[in-house]
Amino acid sequence: MSIVRVKICGLTRPGDAEEAVRLGAWALGVIFAPESPRRLSIKQAAAVLDAAGDGMRAGRMQAGDDFERVGVFVNAAADEVEQAAHACRLSAVQLHGEESPEECREIGERTGCRVIKALRVSGPDSMAGVVSFDTDYILLDTYHPGRRGGTGEIFDWNLAAELPASERSARVILSGGLDPDNIAEAVRAVMPFAVDISSGVESAPGIKDPAKLENLFDKLKDI
Repeated sequence: MSIVRVKICGLTRPGDAEEAVRLGAWALGVIFAPESPRRLSIKQAAAVLDAAGDGMRAGRMQAGDDFERVGVFVNAAADEVEQAAHACRLSAVQLHGEESPEECREIGERTGCRVIKALRVSGPDSMAGVVSFDTDYILLDTYHPGRRGGTGEIFDWNLAAELPASERSARVILSGGLDPDNIAEAVRAVMPFAVDISSGVESAPGIKDPAKLENLFDKLKDI
């Protein structure tokens, strides 16, 4: 069994969400950011997440949802996040913009959700932001000047590995260009709480490839 949790993000199809949970996903992510090619409406997002609620995980039937329902937002108003969180029964919100620590706390209080703050890593100075946020989780993604995730590009994992082990194992979610070919190396290098994968298991933006999904989880079993 893998020591790291897996978040499959950028889901757009109910069947993909169901398959991710069946394989053992810890969290499912749906995106509300307007600029994303994987953006869903509230109604679509709820349908995707609800489809996985009665699925099979690791060969046994679960009672109710046994995964984190995560909504991804970029500089969204607190009212917008609160509306989506309620309608989609989100258990966590991922804030992928320039949200301040105070805004993160407000959104967490208003929604009752766990908060994942995404930080884009471009160099050593990027890591200073980790200590600035007291959110439940910190997601480390690759910096790209024109995109906020789903780039398929990795960053220097040594930067994340320099964080205290207690920090990494408790709340760091590693993202950015992860796929079945590099996932084992990434986990061994950083030893994070969780990994976040989107484009690395797709055949097209938002379309998850069943074979890539299964390969990803297989690669993690022996770590």
